[in-house]
Amino acid sequence: MIEQRELPEIFESFSDARKQGFMAMKNLKEQGKGVVGTFCTYVPVELFLAVGLVPVGLCSTSDETIGEAEKVLPRNLCPLIKASYGFAAADKCPYMYFSDLVVGETTCDGKTKMYELLGKIKDVHVMDLPHNQDRPASRAIWMEEIKRLKNRVEEKFGVTITVEKLHQAIRERNRERALLKKVYELSVMSPAPLSGLQQLQILFGAQFKFDHEKKVQELEETISRITEEYQNGRHPIPAAAKRIIVTGCPIGGVTEKFTRVIEESGAVVVAYENCTGAKQFDRQIDESADPYDALCDYYLNIGCSVMSPNPNRLELLGRLCDQFKADGVLEMVLQSCHTYAIESYTIGEFLKTRSIPFMSLETDYSSGDTEQLKTRISAFIEML
Repeated sequence: MIEQRELPEIFESFSDARKQGFMAMKNLKEQGKGVVGTFCTYVPVELFLAVGLVPVGLCSTSDETIGEAEKVLPRNLCPLIKASYGFAAADKCPYMYFSDLVVGETTCDGKTKMYELLGKIKDVHVMDLPHNQDRPASRAIWMEEIKRLKNRVEEKFGVTITVEKLHQAIRERNRERALLKKVYELSVMSPAPLSGLQQLQILFGAQFKFDHEKKVQELEETISRITEEYQNGRHPIPAAAKRIIVTGCPIGGVTEKFTRVIEESGAVVVAYENCTGAKQFDRQIDESADPYDALCDYYLNIGCSVMSPNPNRLELLGRLCDQFKADGVLEMVLQSCHTYAIESYTIGEFLKTRSIPFMSLETDYSSGDTEQLKTRISAFIEML
């Protein structure tokens, strides 16, 4: 079992960020700041940052309101979609409550139809995401969608998004992405200097820190502290711990159970090839290009399973396996997430060519399958 030793105080800052962010968000609203809620990494948040709006990820990582959602939505729907709608319907998510505008995207059919219902509760803008990255028509559609969002933001908030402001927002987000990439790349070291749960706390918690300069400073301090302690001999992860890369659906909140089970089984998660981790922070937006071209190319090329074909996910996963010297890859697929479930076969075949053990597991937002996950994952790790 990976020992979750006492964390440096700065780790707690990220761990507690989502909870503390509620009050920070309230204060920002009292200062007159506009807030834009989002669900997905395809949304170009630089458009909001360019005019001082506050983007925030909305509550969709708990089963707390799924019962409320199932009064309207079918039970056999992805828990992430049900939770996203349930928090709005039950009015239990402060971030949803404070959002002046919610920006969704047509990543999957379930989300697309859910946004129709969400639009009866909140002001919702939906981006029409092409599901192919190669065709010129896909790029043209996505460019049009980015400019349609720009116009909607300008109209809604009475602001003007200038090219100069957008360049500045891109530079700021690139700086943050680079630091978050440095955080997870610390685990290239062997043994890893932090557990997968600790890494997740930073990557997930950072999105709920709304003071950009303070967040950047805290990330720099965190990287410096971890590096310094490691160089001084603090090696909290046993050298024998098998090194696991997690892929699949995003992890956070209740689905942290997946990482917890892996590390309670004696392995360590060294990287996340999903929207919580490398998929979001691996690349930089081109600062030298026209900002709209740069946003279009960056966001359209995210390697999500909704894309067909989806070579960018394989490229990133393969590169992470090499970089982190992975002993195995575990995939978490949320119940009824058809695109990730179907793509599991392709991922398995890809990893087979590299002789890297792989297992895909389906789960939901309940704790009812924890023992089953323990049995399957511990057997997988023993086999490595």
